[in-house]
This record gives sequence, structure tokens and C-alpha cells, in this order.
Amino acid sequence: MRKFYSNKIRYFIFILIFAGFACRNTENHNQTKITIPGNSADFAERFALLETDSCTILNIIDPWQGAGNIIHQYYLIRKNSDYRPEIDSSRIIYVPVNRIICMSTTHLAMIKALGQESAIVGVSGSGYVYDYDISKRIRDGLINDIGYDSGINSELIIKSSPDLVMIYGIGSESAAYTAKINELGTKVMYNADYLETDPLGKAEWIKVFGALFCKEKMADSLFSAIEAKYNRLKEYINANTRSKPAVMLGLPFRDTWYISPGNSYISRLIRDSGGSYLWEKTESSVSMPYGLENVYIQSLNADFWLNPGSVLSKDEIVSLESRLGSVPPFINGMIFNNNKRINKSGGNDYWESGTLNPHLILKDIASILHPGLFPDHELVYYRKIE
Repeated sequence: MRKFYSNKIRYFIFILIFAGFACRNTENHNQTKITIPGNSADFAERFALLETDSCTILNIIDPWQGAGNIIHQYYLIRKNSDYRPEIDSSRIIYVPVNRIICMSTTHLAMIKALGQESAIVGVSGSGYVYDYDISKRIRDGLINDIGYDSGINSELIIKSSPDLVMIYGIGSESAAYTAKINELGTKVMYNADYLETDPLGKAEWIKVFGALFCKEKMADSLFSAIEAKYNRLKEYINANTRSKPAVMLGLPFRDTWYISPGNSYISRLIRDSGGSYLWEKTESSVSMPYGLENVYIQSLNADFWLNPGSVLSKDEIVSLESRLGSVPPFINGMIFNNNKRINKSGGNDYWESGTLNPHLILKDIASILHPGLFPDHELVYYRKIE
């Protein structure tokens, strides 16, 4: 999981999740809450955009799990501008960005939504890219796979000549990865979209890409449409449902079950979909390790089971732990996984375009929990596990 994500996707999602500093001028503040004046983000908590007469200031806030009031600040300056601030050049990004390397598939979906996919010159883990057009550009040699983790290919990064490498991180344990890229003279920027706990906050990161590609108005328009669709659906669900089915999530890894806390992205989706998450009263910044016995006892109260790792069949579940065959969702056939749109190499569109389509995921989950609420809806990202 990207802590909250499935193990199947970890191979790609964790490429630089433990990356270190991306910007040398990191500020560490002691206040309990960071407030950015002029912030254009309405739902996202991990970025702030401030437009000035000379440039746009982009602040990436607490860009990895466990970060404490850390801001990475970048100055986005138009290429035709004469403005040259006297600051560390690593904090300056000239826009529009023409060539970008992306370390997460969520970045690809947002770039394509802005019509800028031709700017993508590198990815990490090309087999996990779901989008057909971008996959074709990879096959045609227009996009390089720069590798991941300790296997990052410096030569391919240099060959790709990126204006920017966009990464994400979960901690400072792997500073060597970003240091390795920085040593190449390449601009590196964190993307913390995966840490957003509000589905709309995650989708709102398209505004960051709008600023990078000088497509601010388009990004604002796209997000406004997403926000309106999501909120209309949420209001409709709330007005037309009475019961709140109990939902369990995930799958054990050996004898440990990593539970998404009640303040997580998926927990919010379950709540907005008219469900009751079994661990909704918990709160944590990371997934919580529980003993299998503890989770099994709690799961006996579940009506539905969502996102059981990468499994495609019920047989796979009982092969991991036979007792799971006795939980109500297993017996009643109420297990649904978010891997309907998956390619042969394991690329899952739930983690790609799904980030930009929280309204579709919301409708999927609401349709599962409340059959008949959307009688004509065909599941987009979810499938029933038979």
C-alpha cells in the first residue's frame, strides 16, 4: 500500500516513497499548524499556491508521512519573465514545464487531463502505467523508464533532459535517491497527493500541474467540475439512504493486518458513500498494524468487504487464512475489489485516473453498499470477487 494502498501497487508506488529532501531550502517550523496566506487550495492540505505579480509561489507542505511542519517552497517563474530572485536556484522552476519525469501514475493522469502528455519523457515502473496512449509512447521509445529505488538509471535521466522530476516520499530514509537526481543538475519536486485524506483534496492537486504547465484556468475548471459532481452525489446518497452497512478493508500480510485509519482517504469515501467503516473511530497518519485475530473478530460484524489486496477470487483469500471464509461478506458474496481496470502487467487505473475521478469511485462504492440507489450504474473501478 502507499500505506493506504494495495500491496499489488507497492512495486510502483514505493519507488521513491522514502525519498529524502527534494529542495535544499527546506524550512522547519515549530508551530502546530502551517497557514499559508493566499492559498488557492480549498480541500488539499499538502500544497498551497500563491500568485504574485512576478511569479507563483508553490509550497509543498509535509511531503512525507511523519513530516512535522515542513515546507518545500518553489518559485514558478514564466520563461519569458525578467524576474530573477536572489534565491537558491534549486527553488526556481521555469514554466511552462516542457519535459517532465513522473514517479507515480497519479501524476500521469493529471498531466493527460490537461492535454500535456507529450511533456512526459520519463516514468518509473513503465509496466504499471495503465493509460493506453501513454503506454504506447513508452513502447515507441518516447518515454523512458528510469527505474526505481536503488536502480534509478542516471544515464536515462540525463538522456531524457527533464525540466523537472516529480517524486513523492514517505520519509527521509532514502535521501540518497533524490540526492542522486539532484547531483545530475535536475530540478526535483515532491508531490504529496497520496497523503491527502479528502478525495477532493487529492483531486485538487491538478491545480499544481496547472501552475507547472501554465494551464491554471483549465485546471481550475476541471477541478470545479469534479467538485460539483462529487458533492451532488454525496448529497443524493445522504438524502436517499437510511442504513449504513458496515465495511471492512484490506487483507492480512502474514500474521499482520495493516488497517487504514478512520481519518484516511478510503474511510472518507466509505462515509460519503453511506457506509460505516469498522475502524472509523481510529486516527493515525499511517496504516495501523493489527493482529490477525483482532481483525478477524471485528470482521464478524462486517456487511461488505472492500479492497482485499490484489486478489481476484475468494479461493485466494481462504488460501491466505482459512478463517476468513467464515466472515459474513465472504459467506454472502459481498466482496468487491478495486481492480476492475487492470492491465496484464499489473497497472491499475484505480490508482491512476481514479485519483482524478473521486466522484466515480464514490458512485461505485455507493452502488455496492446500497444496491438500487443507482440502478443503471455499471461499476467503473470495482468488481465483485466471485
